[in-house]
Amino acid sequence: MDLLNQIVARAKTSKQRIVLPEATEERTLTAADKALADGLADIILIGNPTEIHALANKLGLKNIDKATIIDPENNPKSEEYAEKLAELRKKKGMTIEQARGLVKNPLYLGCMIIKTDGADGQISGALSTTGDTLRPALQIIKCAPGITCVSGGLLLISKQKQYGENGVLVIGDVAVTPVPDANQLAQIAVCTAQTAKSIAGFADPRVAMLSFSTKGSASHEVVDKVVEATKLAHEMDPELKLDGELQADAAMVPSVAKTKAPDSDIAGKANVLVFPCLEVGNISYKMVQRLGDAIAIGPILQGIARPVNDLSRGCSVDDIYYMIAITACQAMDAKK
Repeated sequence: MDLLNQIVARAKTSKQRIVLPEATEERTLTAADKALADGLADIILIGNPTEIHALANKLGLKNIDKATIIDPENNPKSEEYAEKLAELRKKKGMTIEQARGLVKNPLYLGCMIIKTDGADGQISGALSTTGDTLRPALQIIKCAPGITCVSGGLLLISKQKQYGENGVLVIGDVAVTPVPDANQLAQIAVCTAQTAKSIAGFADPRVAMLSFSTKGSASHEVVDKVVEATKLAHEMDPELKLDGELQADAAMVPSVAKTKAPDSDIAGKANVLVFPCLEVGNISYKMVQRLGDAIAIGPILQGIARPVNDLSRGCSVDDIYYMIAITACQAMDAKK
């Protein structure tokens, strides 16, 4: 069974309640129909019910009646959500009038449903920007305990089975924090290792903190940041198997590790790679994806207290379907 099928199978073991706030978008509604047909998750659609059913009929979808549909313009819980939102944002000066307007915004409404325990996760981005997806999540759901920065993890599946976990690597950050400081980089390491467990199913994440230096082979302030981040990550999670700073070849290739980092328990065996900055991570995975014919799944947003994930506006129905499964797995993990 390949990794995507494993993720789907894991999601089906405990159906989570996933909000799709862009329910009048064709790809989203089609993916919701497939998820409902397969028993992947309990789906909550936000949008005008008449529009949703008309689109479902147009597309020939047969399972949308299994979803819960919430109309943001006629929601009996609107005032309850508005009062809760105004209270959450009181220190930022939000008025009840502003809150009443925001809870009619599907992205804010979805996060309020999660905040009040009516759902377990949310996915948007087929129509919305990353900023629009993240803003309500950070304002309402906020970061997980001990985490102050959100990051983007990614599953990279290579045909080179000798690397990572049978060809699977989990990497971060590839999407959110452009120039993390040492503390943020440590958080990214811990969160990416958690993604490796909850999404990729790694029983034993082995994290390499990447740099252009291996164990002092070069001296520079950006190397110093990675060294400090490695120390801080150990303090955050003493049980985490992690080492740095390591060059990419030293992290993944046993023969190189023997030469460059012979005393490291991680070098040559890493299955989780943490990049020193977003620029390096984003460029690297896209090059590997194209030149190495690898499959990239994500980004998967990390560090939010309850899972809220972002899609590319060019996403496919399958992309949304698998992101429902991924979000469900994150939700299961968040409840532990």
